[in-house]
Amino acid sequence: MARTLLVALAAFCFLNSDIQAETIDSVLSAENSSLGVTKQSVGLVDDMAFVRRASVDLIGRIPTLEELAEYQSWPAEQRRDMLVDKLIDHPRFADRWTVFFADLLRLRSNVTGGSALIAHVNRSIREDLPYNEFASSLIATNGKAGRSPEVGFILGDNADPLAMASVTTQVFMGVRISCAQCHDHPFDIWTRKDFYSVAAYFGKTRRYESNFTRVVYTSEGEQTSVLWPPQDEAEESERKAMIPSFPFPMIDAEEKPEFIARYEALLKKKAEALAAVDNSPSLDDLLAAADGKVEAATGSGVDVAVAEAREEISKIDVKGSLYKRSEYRELLADQITSPRNRLFAESFVNRVWHDLVGRGFVEPIDDFREDNPPSHPQTLAYIADEFVGNGYSFKQLVKSIVQSDVYQLKQVPLGVNELEQEELEAAFLATPMRRMLSEALYDSIVTAGHLFDVKYRPGENERIIEQEVRVLLAAEGQPQDLATADVQDLAGAKPQMTNQAMANNNAGGAGYKLEEAIELDFDALLEEEDEVELDRMVAKSQEELEAERMQMENQRRPRPGMQYETKVVQRTVDDNPRFSSALRMATPAPVGHFVRVFGQTSRNDLGDIRDDNPSMRQSLMMLNGRLTHEASRVGTLEPVSKYLVSGKLQVEKAVQLVYHEILTRDPSADELAWAKELLAEAKSPQAGIADLRWVMLNSNEFRFLP
Repeated sequence: MARTLLVALAAFCFLNSDIQAETIDSVLSAENSSLGVTKQSVGLVDDMAFVRRASVDLIGRIPTLEELAEYQSWPAEQRRDMLVDKLIDHPRFADRWTVFFADLLRLRSNVTGGSALIAHVNRSIREDLPYNEFASSLIATNGKAGRSPEVGFILGDNADPLAMASVTTQVFMGVRISCAQCHDHPFDIWTRKDFYSVAAYFGKTRRYESNFTRVVYTSEGEQTSVLWPPQDEAEESERKAMIPSFPFPMIDAEEKPEFIARYEALLKKKAEALAAVDNSPSLDDLLAAADGKVEAATGSGVDVAVAEAREEISKIDVKGSLYKRSEYRELLADQITSPRNRLFAESFVNRVWHDLVGRGFVEPIDDFREDNPPSHPQTLAYIADEFVGNGYSFKQLVKSIVQSDVYQLKQVPLGVNELEQEELEAAFLATPMRRMLSEALYDSIVTAGHLFDVKYRPGENERIIEQEVRVLLAAEGQPQDLATADVQDLAGAKPQMTNQAMANNNAGGAGYKLEEAIELDFDALLEEEDEVELDRMVAKSQEELEAERMQMENQRRPRPGMQYETKVVQRTVDDNPRFSSALRMATPAPVGHFVRVFGQTSRNDLGDIRDDNPSMRQSLMMLNGRLTHEASRVGTLEPVSKYLVSGKLQVEKAVQLVYHEILTRDPSADELAWAKELLAEAKSPQAGIADLRWVMLNSNEFRFLP
């Protein structure tokens, strides 16, 4: 009930508060004038370029034919705003921006609580949980990994106070205070004592792991582990518990800027709306109802017993006794996410602006300091103030930026010198060249090639493969018939593989499967579990765990006393692959995977950014990789196949459709003529279209945003 109310309130705020995109453009234009910028913008992209750019940025893939047709059917003067509204409501919006937050927060599936935290981020985006509430819960929450998914944030650095001081300030305020851990900051105002005063907020937090259940959780200890002076500056007997303090600038409490007044008014409206519709019974109401049921059932005087039971129930706090609240971290969360902390709102706006526009007001995006000021401080402050005044709505922030003219600008035309290009881009009068995120590039290839679903009928695409197997020999050393023999696949399919990864395991060598994805089920990761499981200490015994391990091991090794023969056999497989979305894959992907090759980081190091520089490995993966190969092939269930039927060949329509599917535009006359020549020289129309697709998928135009 409570979550439904929060979702409704978030939608209410989103619909009834609007950062005017036109005002962003006006403020930016006025600031450019004040900075002496005299150049004019390069103009806006056309409708087809806008739908491609917005689709990739907001839902992580190029638009489909159906989406293009719908977009073109809308009134020309309204279609861009209508598209933005639809994309922000699209189920993939949360998936695409989970990647953004995964980079920001260094989310990893392979650490304790990592997958549950990723799922929590996804749900928070879907429900448009206010960013300040989202951040506050990550900073302050204690609990069991998985059951309290926010705990995954602090567990990502093993609840180390010194690490968390660096992570929290850099992630949520764009301040690199970590340099002050060993000495006073060489380029900023932060001292070593400032660093330790922030670390002290995490000094009592502990990571616990049950030896019996292996359950991991965080709670608070009695003593802090952060002492001052540091160990290298004083004797142990001289060191004392460090008192937490917040050394960052805040708007004076006596001041109330207009955006803070609006924010407080919005909170009041939300509270009133919540109170008006929240009719759920309280604990006292439930206990009172229980009194009546017990008395009616027994007919005896049990008032005293029930009253005593009620009193005892009110004293019970099972989770509170195990997962103690962190008063220090709650205080830190309040200060970081306060509307009076300009760094919190401005650093986040700067990150989102950089992601959508291609350049931040502050670069690097997580290095806010006095000697690295914003290029356009008034514009940054305006957007940040509106972000706060509108209740920290992430969806509204994205909407306002995408609907602005600055987002819709063209790139600098070819032939313009580098100096002039830099001036135009620095003044936000032209958009920088941006390659798709690796996950968006992956999903765009899957979309263009119709690989989210099968594109052949059963049996249409069978092929013979060779596979190495171990076969149990029958009596007298004779091999059994393979149809009935005990056959062990030596390819070693991993149990955790899911989706097409498992289906395709025997379809080729490991080197040909660097594009496969293991998809996370976000909803399943957040399913409610038994809250008292830890208290009951329900766990498998060591004997049970060892038995399971041995059983899996025995499936991969020969049975004692049995004779086997290794054979290479041929099998017929129906080669009809499907690919999962890279937006939901376990993260980070393995080294060598498509999304890692195209820029996804390991998410281990603080401030690690994606490398968009091209490489030979990227080229080889696009030229020879399985994903591009399967996307290029023409399936009989695809729309283009109807134009390639013998006797009804419609080459021009086929080429136009392929250009719409892959490049989101019409072909030029020269491109159409060249495509016709390509098809004429191919051994079949299907092979010709496959060649055309392969060329287009390997073009810069496909990989880069218009």
